[in-house]
Amino acid sequence: MNKPIRVGVVGIGHLGNYHLQKYRKMENVRIVGVADVERSRADKAAAAFGCTAFAGHRDLVDRVDAVSVTVPTRDHHAVARDFLAAGKDVLLEKPFTATLEEADDLIALTAARDLVLQIGFIERFNPAVIALDKVIRQPLFIESHRLHPFVERGTDVDVVLDLMIHDLDLILHYVRSPIANVEAVGVSVLSDKVDIANVRLTFENGCVANITASRITLKHMQKLRFFGLEGYHSVDFSKREVVSLARREKEGGKMEIGLNDVKVSQVDPLEEEIRSFVDCVSRRGTPRVSGLEARKSLELALLINEKMKTGRDLKL
Repeated sequence: MNKPIRVGVVGIGHLGNYHLQKYRKMENVRIVGVADVERSRADKAAAAFGCTAFAGHRDLVDRVDAVSVTVPTRDHHAVARDFLAAGKDVLLEKPFTATLEEADDLIALTAARDLVLQIGFIERFNPAVIALDKVIRQPLFIESHRLHPFVERGTDVDVVLDLMIHDLDLILHYVRSPIANVEAVGVSVLSDKVDIANVRLTFENGCVANITASRITLKHMQKLRFFGLEGYHSVDFSKREVVSLARREKEGGKMEIGLNDVKVSQVDPLEEEIRSFVDCVSRRGTPRVSGLEARKSLELALLINEKMKTGRDLKL
């Protein structure tokens, strides 16, 4: 039997505890330690998951083979870099890093050391998105709404890097065309950063995407709709459902719209994400969302933020 993969989690907040819960379910994985600048949180998690608590993440470096980094975005680069420099594989939460320069540094280090760097875009593992992969072709128009009630958690970054970036990642993944133009507006309401934003992307292949993200609504809405020549596809991320309509030819050559039979498995996206990371660590595979892949959505998110600040036409 292979030796268990020794894992740790840095940042024991809301998400860090969920990572620990999922790791505990994995075969051939042993949680060896947790770290948090608030030692009491690390102590509580260590007691719950039977591992060692540390106040500093560097104390974990020599004890693990792989680590989840779920600290605030401003600390992503520094913490992830320490582990990568020591030859450890890293699952780093979205939005990747605070700047492209930091992202490029981690990408280069990953390549130089032949390591696994997976970025935590959980919607890629949503079973509704997995089901969508089987029916979607080339979208011509996309409409996205990701609306959440306000919570303090996540307000270290604006709504584009906090919420919208999930949809940017998926839109870039499915359109696969350079961006011709970006229009964006955003306002601050309850924090000192943009809390609601609307973006219109025009791609060189003619596709247009209208994207809205808000963290000041009273209830959740997480939907992404694709319109194309082959039909219409709607994904509800919260309900993990897909509605897919296709254009079909009836007898006599007339066209009609019919419902595609799209089966959505009922799996836990975070568990699938972490299982995929563990599998990449074990097999030395390439993550579904690598640093290079995540850099694309980070670049676009930062461009959108710059557009909202300046109001000038900016292009990739």
